[in-house]
Amino acid sequence: MNSLKSRPAGVEFRAVTRAYGSVKAVDSVSFTIAPSTLVTLLGPSGCGKTTTLRMIAGLEFPTDGQILIGGKDVTRLHATERDVTMVFQSYALFPHMSVLQNVAYGLTLGRSPKGEAEAKAREGLRLVGLAGYEARLPSELSGGQQQRVAVARALVLEPEVLLFDEPLSNLDAKLRRRMRDDIRDLQQSLGLTSVYVTHDQEEALAVSDRVIVMNRSVIAQEGSPADLYERPVDRFVADFIGGANLLNAELMARDDNTLGKVRLGGLTLTLPHRDLAPGAVTLAVRPQAIRLSADALPNSAPAEVKKATYLGSHIEYHLVSEFGEIFAIGADLAAALPSGATAHLSLHNHGVTLLPGA
Repeated sequence: MNSLKSRPAGVEFRAVTRAYGSVKAVDSVSFTIAPSTLVTLLGPSGCGKTTTLRMIAGLEFPTDGQILIGGKDVTRLHATERDVTMVFQSYALFPHMSVLQNVAYGLTLGRSPKGEAEAKAREGLRLVGLAGYEARLPSELSGGQQQRVAVARALVLEPEVLLFDEPLSNLDAKLRRRMRDDIRDLQQSLGLTSVYVTHDQEEALAVSDRVIVMNRSVIAQEGSPADLYERPVDRFVADFIGGANLLNAELMARDDNTLGKVRLGGLTLTLPHRDLAPGAVTLAVRPQAIRLSADALPNSAPAEVKKATYLGSHIEYHLVSEFGEIFAIGADLAAALPSGATAHLSLHNHGVTLLPGA
């Protein structure tokens, strides 16, 4: 039985700006995070995502704007006055304390009775799969286990909002996948409001109810993982989420509904026009949306295979075509094309999106 309580609260930013002199790290950012959801702040280094997280935590204060948690204005409240906890990238475990003492530390600091603090710490360890590890020191744990201890230490404080600052960046690829699934399962089972910061696009898509993509201190786009991947609003989002090929094309005509006729070199495509006017457009093409064949097919174009890289489950292709350099992923290992070969390239409809022209 889970004895830890979930008291999820929503988070709202109203035109929040954080400036350092003349430099704006966050520029008039507004968003709402619903209770019991996990929202990821995603973007390249220097985009403002970590500063935004630190303002939710109360570790930094806005220059302008308002921050609300659970409907309460916390804009000028310090971290100790907010019911928010953070899981740091560095784990920040005390090396001389046992696992149980590390997890109970925040409770004992808050003057909880020793017995109650230990009971909650044991429950926190059970939730993250570390029951039986109470007496160990952090140095006796793997990186993934140390991360679980850090999560348990945050959970036992029963926060209104749980924050994750690049929590998996110190782990290897296989462990990252396992830990992201564990974090997502835990968040959903406990109904926690969580805000997660990462620069890893796949990680963001895997764990999130919604993703807020930031670029140059502002929000580039926010939405569900599917929205961002399938309906990016501009070239930056299309390229940052999933690494799309960005190709110059022409929207030749639109029908009375939602579809348009698009020309890409010698190819003709029918795609949702997304309310774009006929003329020059950008075509965002996911690597998985490209079909390659050794034989010419209807509505295909020739391309030279400059490089073919075998990666076990798939092959990565670097191609040169009449409409530019192309990066493609091929799943058909039996029909692999070698470097120097001529491939015939056609496109699936799924994974191909129209964007405004450059």
